[in-house]
Amino acid sequence: QVQLVESGGGLVQAGGSLRLSCAASGRTFSRYAMGWFRQAPGKEREFVAAITANGGIRYYADSVKGRFTISRDIAKNAVSLQMNSLKPEDTAVYYCAAGDMASRSRASYDSWGQGTQVTVSS
Repeated sequence: QVQLVESGGGLVQAGGSLRLSCAASGRTFSRYAMGWFRQAPGKEREFVAAITANGGIRYYADSVKGRFTISRDIAKNAVSLQMNSLKPEDTAVYYCAAGDMASRSRASYDSWGQGTQVTVSS
């Protein structure tokens, strides 16, 4: 498994932007697919975005497509989520995850960060 630590969350007005980062420990980071999930109060954790191990393919939830961009920097052992045109419904705790395959399913990921809070005010 790989250790993951998210950062970059905060409070932003609707229409604003935030950039989340996820730092990974271990020399095998480049072997893992990475994903971002989010969980709002009273709701299940849901898929946001994923990227393959080599960064060649990205997946997005329909709700964030065109607004969010996932990227990875293998040299820095990090993955980022650039979030633009934020909406109040994007408010949630955002989690970084690592797994063997880029997927929309939580079951595909076996390492998770502690989460970072994103709050979008209207």
